[in-house]
Amino acid sequence: MSPGVSANIASALLSMAESRPHALAVVCPKGRDRSGRVRYTHLTFRQLDEETDRIAAGLAAIGVTRGMRTVLMVEPSLEFFALTFALFKRGAVPVLIDPGMGIKNLGRCLAEAEPEAFIGVPKAHLARLVLGWARSTLRILVTVGRQGPWGGVGLGQIRRLGESVAHGVGPTDPDETAAILFTSGSTGPPKGAVYTHGIFSTQVEILRDTYGIEPGEVDLATFPLFALFAPALGMTAIIPDMDATRPARVNPAKIFEAINDFGVTNLFGSPALLDRVGRVGVAQGVKLPSIRRVLSAGAPVRAAVIEQFTKLLRPGVEVFTPYGATEALPVASVGSEEILGETRHLTDAGAGVCLGRPVEATQVFIIKISDDVIDDWSEALLAPKGEVGEIVVRGPVVTRAYFNRPEATALSKIAAPGGSILHRMGDLGYLDDRGRLWFCGRKTQRVETANGVLYTIPCEAVFNTHPAVARTALVGVGPRGSARPVLCVELKHKHAKADHDRLVREILALGETRPHTRTIRDILFHPSFPVDIRHNAKIFREKLAIWAAGRLG
Repeated sequence: MSPGVSANIASALLSMAESRPHALAVVCPKGRDRSGRVRYTHLTFRQLDEETDRIAAGLAAIGVTRGMRTVLMVEPSLEFFALTFALFKRGAVPVLIDPGMGIKNLGRCLAEAEPEAFIGVPKAHLARLVLGWARSTLRILVTVGRQGPWGGVGLGQIRRLGESVAHGVGPTDPDETAAILFTSGSTGPPKGAVYTHGIFSTQVEILRDTYGIEPGEVDLATFPLFALFAPALGMTAIIPDMDATRPARVNPAKIFEAINDFGVTNLFGSPALLDRVGRVGVAQGVKLPSIRRVLSAGAPVRAAVIEQFTKLLRPGVEVFTPYGATEALPVASVGSEEILGETRHLTDAGAGVCLGRPVEATQVFIIKISDDVIDDWSEALLAPKGEVGEIVVRGPVVTRAYFNRPEATALSKIAAPGGSILHRMGDLGYLDDRGRLWFCGRKTQRVETANGVLYTIPCEAVFNTHPAVARTALVGVGPRGSARPVLCVELKHKHAKADHDRLVREILALGETRPHTRTIRDILFHPSFPVDIRHNAKIFREKLAIWAAGRLG
């Protein structure tokens, strides 16, 4: 954080309201007119600031206090932005949980968070009531929408309670908890990463400086959590007409419509969204001249997807792939010029996926692979230069702990001299001689065979070059140390079973071209890989391993 800047992340909104009061802060679709044109509703920065003041004061009137953990389950909307920043202003702690993680995980996360307040749409309250979520700790309920049998107060009443009461940005310390953001659960049980106001403020600075984002830009908010950075960066957040939990099924026409209606300059989209929108855009000859940059994260983005999407953009406009996780974001970044001009060829040969260079003030280390707790940092942990190991990061955007998960915290954090904390990303990779970070797969998904360890990404990339292959997933069947490597294959198009023998021969021939893939001899075709709900891009290899074991008998 810069000296003199308020610790409360909501102070960034106040700054925008003062400097750009009439500029649009958030825009949301609201149906269509008789001609089929989209109707929009909006809040300017001044309106959003005033609305958050009202809501913050109203929440205070019903007993929401500084530090109170408050579940927020509201769809992307004007209310989502207003409520989030109102909670920040109040100094309360929003608890944000991806509703797509499943009923069982949702219940577990809510029990762990021990919230005292719950703000949600009717269906969220109904689920909470029926399933008994956080029943022992909740005492304040707020409904966004129609009231129901669950009790509590409506958002309209909250606004009225705060109408004539001054609030503003509440005092908070840089190290004070600002929010609890739950991981998606795509690579293990969902865990609540504890964010401070200082971390949020530093993330805003790093994103602005790394990508040259300027006030007055327009952001297409396809991912709600990332969209919260837009008002803090002075960007207008455009909420597209899409199901944010299903980016792989987005209607590209609606994305193009939103981009052209508002001259979108910044687009953050999951790899699955970029793939779908890019394919349709190229087929239709679509051009997006307003866009200045594209960001894509959540899983490795294939070079072919990046190349395809750049055809929609002006020459020189890049697709960036920031690397990080809920627990530490961003860590590193690389642009499409470097990927398409150099690193894609190394990736196809099995070098892994280039993640770029660490962002400002972030240090990246590679330690020897271990599944054990590491209490204290030591240089003896470091892997030999150029060797694959676990990626570990230290810096101002690294969260220090998971909420109410001491075992997970112990496995993921390393204490360093001076009180700093290093986060174990759970990802495997290495640093090259130019200081670039390369990704080789998840630590838990490595395949330990009798002939050595196979890493998913370097192996899969070799087979992904086959023109009929959409993507592959390497899994191990059997006990670690003597696992049988199996390649699951998802094809771009449905093929007759008569073609499968030929495809197997061709895929195995690709494997023979590289030393690290020659031992992979089992090929299984899968109709559609199971993927994470948040980005529709991370492959659930653990589920595929169970499926493969069943197929192999």
